[in-house]
Parts: sequence; structure tokens; C-alpha cells
Amino acid sequence: MAGTESRITEWLATQQDAMLAELEAMVNTDGGSYDKAGVDAVGERVKAFCARHGIPVETIPGAKHGDCLRATVAGGDGLASGNARQNIVLMGHRDTVFPKGEPERRPFTVKDGIATGPGVCDMKAGLVQNMFVLAAFAQFGGAPGPLVGLFTGDEEIGSPEGRPVIEKEARAARVVFNSEPGRPSGGVVTGRKGGVFMVMDIEGKAAHSGGNFEAGISAIEELARKVQAIHALTDIPRGITLNVGLVSGGQSVNTVAPWAQGQIDLRYIHPEDRDEVMGRIEGIVAQSFVPGTRASLTIRGEFLPLAKNAGTEAVFALYRQAAAESGLDTQAEFAGGCADSGFTAAQGAPTLCAVGPVGGRAHSPEEYLEVATLVPRAQALARAILKLDAAGI
Repeated sequence: MAGTESRITEWLATQQDAMLAELEAMVNTDGGSYDKAGVDAVGERVKAFCARHGIPVETIPGAKHGDCLRATVAGGDGLASGNARQNIVLMGHRDTVFPKGEPERRPFTVKDGIATGPGVCDMKAGLVQNMFVLAAFAQFGGAPGPLVGLFTGDEEIGSPEGRPVIEKEARAARVVFNSEPGRPSGGVVTGRKGGVFMVMDIEGKAAHSGGNFEAGISAIEELARKVQAIHALTDIPRGITLNVGLVSGGQSVNTVAPWAQGQIDLRYIHPEDRDEVMGRIEGIVAQSFVPGTRASLTIRGEFLPLAKNAGTEAVFALYRQAAAESGLDTQAEFAGGCADSGFTAAQGAPTLCAVGPVGGRAHSPEEYLEVATLVPRAQALARAILKLDAAGI
């Protein structure tokens, strides 16, 4: 293995410029979650790269959102079959949170070792890392099992189409490495909150606010009261937070509002808390604080928490050793943000998240990537894969 490890890590050490070129092309391609054409255009970059390196790619079409791409590199003895947990999965999403035209407004830039641009760390750098690690194993061999590169297209909105693909992959996974951005400290993530994204629609009754006020029923007043009740469910010591982050409604300033809408974000740590809090939210939605109003609740997206399972500690210990050999001191961290890694862990796959290059301030104009971490984090991931057998994973 030592010879293969040297060949892989030495090749990766020569690839920083090539990595940056791929990253620039991806960052400068629009790819918000609802921009299927843009997300699929990023996918074309992945497919073209894989084709150059002899890596087959299967396309799993998405009806509304970006297609899922499944790249494979042979490895192992090939004796496992069926649903045996043999695959080594490298995972990442191609979509971003940014509106159409964002790459034109602030394109990919590198200055003083820091790369910026929409999605530069969350998570196009992680995609590039996974592509080059797959290419290294395709060129030099040595993978202790089949490698699967899963490139999804709708993570930022809860993976409504990607989730079943991810869960199917997880059920055959020996281990999952999710290349979300490495933490600003250089750490990786072994636990994340779960999240539910909901829309609350409220119906009132329109009336002239001067001439016929008493005939109206204000959906906006009802929304305001529900927001207060929902926010009151926040329990910081338990890790439960509620945020109504978007509101809209009304017809005109001189009309009692006939409709209103609030979009709700729930975050929680423990799986058992989800149903309890959702039950309380549903009770608030069903209650009419303003007589005559009616409301409904729709779940638009959901993440499961990344909860530790039987393999979590072993995978982290393995990765930490591999990272140390790349000159990195890596600690385990808990993150309040959600990710697809929660889906894989819930299927029993040992999962480590945030193994991508280091960056921060995701979802903002200040998002950044530390360019110097591209190669060492790719080397750490490759080393961790090579050590799976010795670690008994």
C-alpha cells in the first residue's frame, strides 16, 4: 500500500492549479437549487472531467432539480455483492443558495491565498476534491473497495429529489465521506442538527380598512400571533430553535389582509425531539388566535440530524491519523447547520462530514476558501480510504 499511497499523494501534490481551474469554472456557473439548468451545467463539468480520466458516470435524472450523478471507480476484491456494505462513498452537492446572476456580480477570485465567489467552499471545492481523489484511484488503483462519487443537485433545499438516491447509496455503503467545507478551525464534523423547513399559509377576509373595517379578518394579525407562539418554542439548552425567517401577505395598505404566509425553520439535535416540536407547531397552526382565520402547514424540506452510530468514532480516528500524515491537526466538531450526511448516518453508514477543503462564511458574499488546503485535504481523504482495511472499517 505504501507505494500506492506515495503515488497518489505525490500526484495530488501536483494538481493544485488544475483543481483551481475546475473550481473557477464551477463557481462561475450559475447553480441555485431551483436553477436546474445551471446545476446540471455544473454536472457537465463533473462528467467531462470523469470522462477524461476514464471514470464512468451514471445520470439519475431529477424532475425539478439537478440530476444526481454517480461516478464509480473499481476497487477491492469484487467478492461482495447484492446489498452488502462494500462501497466507499464520496458525497457532495452541486447546488448553491445564490440567485441567478450571482457569478457575474462577483466571479471567482483568488487573492493572497483566499478564493472567493458564490459556492466556492459550499461546496464546489469539495466537489473538486472528490473528483481528483476519484481520478487518483482510477489512475493508480489501490482502493480497498468500489469507490462511488455521488454528486447531487438539491441539498440546499433539503434534497427533495436527492434524498432517496442518497439513502439507497447509504444502504450499500461501507463508509461515507461528505466533502462539505472543512471547518474554519480545520476540523471535521461528527454531529449536526436536523432541520425542517415549513410554510404556514393563513387565510383571512378582505375588507376596506376605513369604510368597512369590522367586516375584515386580518391574516397578518394572525400571522404575527402565530410567529410569537412558534418562536416561544425555542429551547436553547436542548438545542431546539425556531425561526420564522420569511413573511409575506396582504393586498394593500388600506385593506384588511386576506392572506399571509410565514416560512419556518426548525432545528433540533435529538431525533426524538422532532415529533414533539412538530406536534406543538401543528397545534399553533390549527389554533385561531384571530377568530375566523384558517391556516395550513406544508413541509417543503427536511434534514435528519447527523447522529453518531457504531462506526463514527472509528472513522474519525482513521481520518485524523490520515490528516496528520498530510500535516493537518484535525478535531471533531458539532455543527448547527444541516447536511445530507444525516441521511446516510440514519441508514447505518459510518459517516464523516466536512472533510472538504477549509472555508467559511457560507451563504454570504464573504464566503471564502483557503486555497492551501485543497491538496492536503485531498491527500488526507485518499490516505483515509487506503487505511480502511487496516482500521477494520
